Amino acid sequence: MTEPQFILPDWPAPANVRAVVTTRVGGVSRAPYDSFNMAAHVGDDPEAVRANRAQLRDALRLPTEPVWLRQVHGVNVIDAARATIEPEADGAFAKQPGAVCAVLTADCLPVFLCDRAGTRVAVLHAGWRGLAAGVIEEGVQALGVRGHDLLAWLGPAIGSQSFEVGPEVRDAFMRHDARAADAFRSGNGDRYRADIYLLARRRLMRLGVEAVYGGGFCTVTDRARFYSYRRDGACGRMASLIWLSDTQ
Repeated sequence: MTEPQFILPDWPAPANVRAVVTTRVGGVSRAPYDSFNMAAHVGDDPEAVRANRAQLRDALRLPTEPVWLRQVHGVNVIDAARATIEPEADGAFAKQPGAVCAVLTADCLPVFLCDRAGTRVAVLHAGWRGLAAGVIEEGVQALGVRGHDLLAWLGPAIGSQSFEVGPEVRDAFMRHDARAADAFRSGNGDRYRADIYLLARRRLMRLGVEAVYGGGFCTVTDRARFYSYRRDGACGRMASLIWLSDTQ
């Protein structure tokens, strides 16, 4: 069993805010899910997924099992402390130590949020549909904190050089914000290359969240570290986790 490799957000979060993104390195899953797959819904051996999740808990010394969501590219953001088993949602928040929020991705954008006081955290699954529909807005509202008092970090997602979309995607964002046009560059034919990081930053800025960090990854081109559904089709998922620790 290979030791897992993690990515830690580079942001000035309070010391009691713990956040991490898994990579595909570690665990026991076999191809095409090799090897540290966190998702139980992609066709991987259920025993391998259970072993990977157990290794995750041990490696990070998690206070509880993460709240694994049934993600639907929507905008529902739930309280991790009150969650049922695999609730249908695309984000989770916590306002007390112990509850571990988690989303799964393999090209979609994980958005981490915390307040400057270190009392509230959230993580959101932002594919283009959820992003256009308002999952970031729902996440910020769920935290109940002014945007100016929040920090955000954008985790590994598909890079603009790899994210070719149709005109309907551009139109979905333009209906909300005409300046979203800045995030789209002409591609092949009527297609566009979309910058999901810029789209998320614009949404955050409109909410008053000015302290935004991260971005610059590409799950498609960085095959060694990341799963990519667009690149591979059948593949595993990375987990993005955030929680409040009761110790500094």
